[in-house]
Amino acid sequence: MESVVTVGLDGSPESLAAARWAADEAERRKLTLRLLHAWPLLLPEPAHVPAEMDQNYWARRIVHKARAELQRRHPGLSVVGSLVADDAEHALLKAASESAMIVLGSRGLVPVESYFLGDISMPVVARADGPVVLVRAGTGGTSGEGPQAAPAVEGGVVVALKLHGSCDDLLEFAFGTAVARGVPLRAVHGQTLPVAAYAPWGVDHDVTEEITQDARKHLDLILRPWRDRFPLVEVNDSIALESPAKAVVRAAHGAGLLVVGRRKHHLAPPSHLGPVAQAAIHHAHCPVAVVPHT
Repeated sequence: MESVVTVGLDGSPESLAAARWAADEAERRKLTLRLLHAWPLLLPEPAHVPAEMDQNYWARRIVHKARAELQRRHPGLSVVGSLVADDAEHALLKAASESAMIVLGSRGLVPVESYFLGDISMPVVARADGPVVLVRAGTGGTSGEGPQAAPAVEGGVVVALKLHGSCDDLLEFAFGTAVARGVPLRAVHGQTLPVAAYAPWGVDHDVTEEITQDARKHLDLILRPWRDRFPLVEVNDSIALESPAKAVVRAAHGAGLLVVGRRKHHLAPPSHLGPVAQAAIHHAHCPVAVVPHT
């Protein structure tokens, strides 16, 4: 994996917000920022052709305009533009295997079409080899439009955890982000109550207390080696006895980044995600990182 953060650009406000977020993150991590625009009809670079006759003019303009803005905001950041004559989904999936992360714009549940953001982002999230971060317009890294724009208020990192199975890739990304930002990390586990927890008069407190204590014990075992590895990160945990999807979306309120996982699929990958990742992408208002794990 190369030391580069790649952002997919299509000229929309969402992709520009993603580029600003990606620039902030690349600078924090001391990585290069790659601005990727893919278009199957891209032609070989013409020589000495007037703009009105250059069929690549708008593709180049999308990348050059974003690059100029980001370099004004981050004069010390290495920013490279990349125009690719390829299908956007294929180009992004290839870039994911070469990048520390892929960053895309997201419109949540808003039914608007866009080349990158409509039919492209979900298959990329579901199939990418590395983390994919989705950023909505208005949640980019800096506020304002000028080169001296002030940093947005940083919230902490929230990570959604199951209690069973490997989650090392997920936690490595979450802790790495928290330490790079200097913010707390909150680990959230949601668990729907079993039928045994209910009594004729309501919920049995003894049963819920036992479930909570058992979950907290497992969560502590999962987090302990990561607390030791990242001693400077303040870590909190949260057990919610409700739908995991609801618990995660609720916990993400006010966060700077929500990190959720998805299983790596070694055979033909599905075009859909699990309920927690789906809920996070559609309903969380902060940027969402979807991290594949075994």
